[in-house]
Amino acid sequence: MRLAVLSGKGGAGKTLLAVNLAAAAGRAAYVDCDVEEPNGRLFLKPEDVSTQPVHTLLPAFDQEKCNGCRKCVDFCRFNALIYIRQTPKVFSEVCHSCGGCQLVCPTGAIREEPRSVGHLELGHRGDLQVVTGILDPGEASGVPVISAALESVRDFDGLTVVDCPPGSACSVMESVQEADYCLLVAEPTAFGFHNFRMVYELCSLLGKNCGVVINKMDAPYEPLEVFCREHDLPILARIPYDPHAAALAAQGQLLYEADAGMAQQFRQILAEIGGVRQ
Repeated sequence: MRLAVLSGKGGAGKTLLAVNLAAAAGRAAYVDCDVEEPNGRLFLKPEDVSTQPVHTLLPAFDQEKCNGCRKCVDFCRFNALIYIRQTPKVFSEVCHSCGGCQLVCPTGAIREEPRSVGHLELGHRGDLQVVTGILDPGEASGVPVISAALESVRDFDGLTVVDCPPGSACSVMESVQEADYCLLVAEPTAFGFHNFRMVYELCSLLGKNCGVVINKMDAPYEPLEVFCREHDLPILARIPYDPHAAALAAQGQLLYEADAGMAQQFRQILAEIGGVRQ
């Protein structure tokens, strides 16, 4: 089972839920797809970490073969290519590495060369596999790193917990497209509710089954409660704001290991969604 943990905004508690659910599952895999600022490893502290580079393919041009026909420029739907002063140029930030320009070039002037966009850190915490995607600074899109991180656990036969990026952009879509279940972490505020609705709309468009965890709850936020009832969204847990739990998290401790009451709540969430625990 692949469980995607999402939130509409940063700071709602998405990573807190993801790392503790992965720990509660026993034999599992945790994949941090928040590649611009991954922090699940701060809680899980994986051992025997190895590094795996992530590359995309970028078109490179042979000036002697290029006849200036501009077929590659006309083909590119992403406007990643231009032809200026008898020289083809590529904008790496918007190139999607589709390879189409190479296919349409009539003179064979285009080849593809690898370009580093990030790397993966692969380790473990006991029986828990830990995969961390890390995007190179300045890169425009984390999608290639997210794709590589998810591919690294494709053959894993236990529960896979995917810690998604915040928001509802392309990187989130890449993270959840193969998920069996989406756990939406909501913050009970007006701002949190607004962003929660956007990420719920994305999951609905993708046809995903969803459940909700309301985190840092000191009082019911009625618009959120009404929305969940109207859309038949099960609220799997309401986690109150707890200064002690916040202090443990700030120290990089897993609540599953440090607080018996929270541990029971994480096990109950897994039971509700059909996650495995061994």
